[in-house]
Order: sequence, then C-alpha cells, then structure tokens
Amino acid sequence: MMGCDSDCTSDLDEELPVFTFLQPSGYSNQKCQRSPEKPDSGGSDAAPSAISSLGASDSGTRAGKASTLVMISSDSDDDVPYVPLTQRLQHRQNSLISTSSAIPKGNGAELCLPPTLTSLHQVKQTTKGEFEDGPLGLLSPTKKKATKRTAEEIQDSREEIVRRRHLRDTQKEEKMSLRQEQEREKAERRALADAAKALRPEECIKHMVVAVDPALLQLEGGGTLLASVQALGCSCAIEKQALPRSVSWARRAQMDDGVCVPEAHVVMQMTVDNFITLICNYIQEARHGRSDCGPTLTTWVQQQQRRHPSKVLSLAVIELEKYFRGKKSHNQKRFREREASRGEEMGTGKQKKERKKDGAELLPEVSRVDVEEALVHLQLHTSVSVQFSSTWKEFSDYIVMTTKAVAEAPFKREREKTGFSFCLETEWAGGQRVDKAGKGLLQVWKRQIQQLNRVSPDMAAAILAAYPSPQLLRKAYNQCRTESQKVSLLSDLLIRRGEGITATSRRVGPELSKRLYLMMHSCDPEHILDARP
Repeated sequence: MMGCDSDCTSDLDEELPVFTFLQPSGYSNQKCQRSPEKPDSGGSDAAPSAISSLGASDSGTRAGKASTLVMISSDSDDDVPYVPLTQRLQHRQNSLISTSSAIPKGNGAELCLPPTLTSLHQVKQTTKGEFEDGPLGLLSPTKKKATKRTAEEIQDSREEIVRRRHLRDTQKEEKMSLRQEQEREKAERRALADAAKALRPEECIKHMVVAVDPALLQLEGGGTLLASVQALGCSCAIEKQALPRSVSWARRAQMDDGVCVPEAHVVMQMTVDNFITLICNYIQEARHGRSDCGPTLTTWVQQQQRRHPSKVLSLAVIELEKYFRGKKSHNQKRFREREASRGEEMGTGKQKKERKKDGAELLPEVSRVDVEEALVHLQLHTSVSVQFSSTWKEFSDYIVMTTKAVAEAPFKREREKTGFSFCLETEWAGGQRVDKAGKGLLQVWKRQIQQLNRVSPDMAAAILAAYPSPQLLRKAYNQCRTESQKVSLLSDLLIRRGEGITATSRRVGPELSKRLYLMMHSCDPEHILDARP
C-alpha cells in the first residue's frame, strides 16, 4: 500500500509539458504568482489538499463559473477513463482564459494582470489623462466648446488668405521672370561664344556667302570662277549686282539665323577694251589738254564711288598682256607691209580697203608707261587698286584669296586691339634665352646697352667688343684715377659701319660715355641720364 501511495504522489507531483504556442500571454505571470503558495514538503496527504485549495481559489475568482477538473489517482485508475494529454492542455487553457475574464475591474485588476498588460493599461490611462488635462483637451467637445468667430475675424481671415495668395503668385512670377532672364542671358552668352567661334580662321570661311553677277559667269572663264569658289567651302549665290561683272561678299549673322550682313569689299572685272579706252582718254587729257575725249579711268572710278559710297572698290583686268602682244605683232606686221609697199606698186583701192579694216579692228595705242602713269593717278586720287591677271585661273585664285582675306578681317582686327602700342613686336618681345652654360649672356648685355636712348646696334656692338661683360667695364672704371677719366672712358671707341669701300667709322662720343657711366654708378633712382648740365 505504501508503494501505491508513493506512485500516486509521484504522478500528482509530475509536471506536464507546457507548449508555449498554446498558452495565453498572462499564463506565465499567473504561474509565477501561484508558485510561492506551493508547499515545501510533499506527501500523499499534502497533494490532495493542495489540489483542492487550488480548485477552491479558482472557483472563487471565477465569480460563480464552475469548471470541471479531472483528478487522476491510483484509486480511480479503474473507474475514471484516461484523458489524453491534448484534451487536458486544452482544458487548462480554457480555464485560464475564464479566470482572466472573471477578474473584477478596479485596483485589484492591476495585481492579477500580467506585467505587460498592466503597463499597457497604465499607458492608456496616462494618455487619456493627458488628453483631458493638457492643451489637446481643447479638441474634446466635452471639455470646451468651439467659440463662434465674429465678422471681423472672418474678414481678417479672408484678407489674410488673399494676401498669402497674392504673395504666392508674386513669388511665382518673380521666379518665372528670374528663370526667363537667366535663360536669356545664357542664350546671349551662347550666341556671343558662337559668334567668337565663327570669327576664327578655320571657321569663318564657312559663314561667308560669295555673290557673283550673272554677266560674269557668261564670259569665257565663268565656270572656272564658280568651281573655285565652291571648292573653297563657302556658299555661292548668283545675284545681279549693282556694279556689272562684279563679285561681292556677305557674312551670315550668328544672332539671327538666315540673315546675311553685306561686306564693303567689291571686285569688278573690266574688259580690256574699256580699260584701254579709259587709259587713252587720260593720256589725251593729261598730255594734250583735251577734255572732250570722254571720262578717264580716275573720273569713272570716282563716279562709281559716288553712286556706291559704302563700297570699297577694286578693279581686275584679265589678259592685258594679250593686248600688248597683239599690239607688238600688229606693229611688226605694219612695218613689214610698209617695207613691202615701197618695192611694189599696189592698187589704191585695195590699200584703202585694208587700212579701213585694220582701223576697225585695232584699239587705241597705249604703252605700258601710259598704263603705269594712269594707275598712279588712280591710286593717288581714289585709293583703288587694279589687279592684272593673264588667265581666268589667276583671276579665280585672286577671288579665292580675297574671300579668305574678307573672312579673316574681323579676327585680325580683334587680335590687333588686344596688343599694346608700346610693346615691341620683334624679337625683343620674347627676351633673350640664356642656357646653363652661359650662352646668351653676351646678347643680354648688348640689349641692356641698347635700352639707352639713341643707342644703335652698331654703338652697342662697339662697346661690347671692348668690354664683353658689365664686370669688365666696372673693373675698367675702378682703374681710372679721376672722375673725368671715368666719364670719358668710352668716348674714343670706334664704331664701324658697313664693309669694304663703303665702310665708315666714328667715335662713341662723350655723351653716350657719360650716360653709360651714370647708369653703372648712379645711386639715385630718379636721376635722369639725358639731363643737361
């Protein structure tokens, strides 16, 4: 019997396995609260009493709700059926949920709730108190009712809304205007950059338009001229010009696409017949005083300049040498005919007919000296130059060269503006280079002497030959005993100019000797070397 009791006691004391996923959140806390009530000593009599007291306390806390507990003992093994473990665990979970729901509200609830639930309850109570007591309590309709606004407050609110809307619109307009201004400035800077890029020599030719008169293309070499201009890389336009048989230029503006700005340069092609006629009229007027022979070359050009004051005119004459060669051969032919007529008698009618034919075909006789004299008179009075070409290929090359010159003219003008008038543009601007071995010091010393006023390269070379360095010149000054000897030390040095029979020589003189001495020994930075005593 004692063995049976010990077995039953051990069965009662055996703790069943607990599955966490089946337990409520407050179960562990309740177990911890009930654990101190467990008796320290175990026995057969204590186990039933502990179980019965637990049942009594559970029944009291459930507020009248009964729960059935299945007791397992050695005595009831045969009478009571065995309950599976899963059903017992489910029964225990239900009993715990019933116990937690039966706890009365109040101060005692805080003692029975788990710590997590107690803290949550405290947070809810604290938050509720803050809403009731704090500034957020104004939102609660039970604490304070919303006051009705007056008409003045409503009007002020409307005015405030209108003012804010107007301010927002004003700021938006200012931002838009600022953005537009920035975009405009950016576009202007881009246009200026493009315009500056278009003036470069490698880019300017692409923006040029060469306008050729149709009458010029109808001549013998018009096709050669057109092909040369197109091969240059610029645009070509065939337009009727104000001056017949002329070529003009225009430049595409970068600011306005498609707009061409005309250039002032114009090249006009003159026929040999017209040019010789104008030269002959000038000779008749200049040498024989005849004013009724017609316009001369100078007067005709001045007339064209008055009609087109904004143009810079240049003339081009093609195959003038052919005229002089033809004139020479004609003179030789006439000379041979004149010699042949002396030995043979010929019919008068035939001679008159041939002379009439020759007079119709030949131009007035003008020599090369006459042409040069007329050109000098033209350049002195009108500043117009004349370009002579033997073939149409040379004339086409001249037009191409003029096109490049007109295209690069703005770039060259801007480059000249950046320089200073007092800066030397020769080898002086780069200075004199001196290497580590001392090569170049002699030229540096020569340039220092040439910096003095009225000192030529020949004078500097004479001093350099006698004293190749400033140190040697200073030693020579130190060897002089008196001040006058120092001042006149360089006076007798010879300056040689030219070579052979044209060579001349002169002395340096006391003036330059004195200035060089003052430069080497003067301690006054304001001392004027050219000052007269």
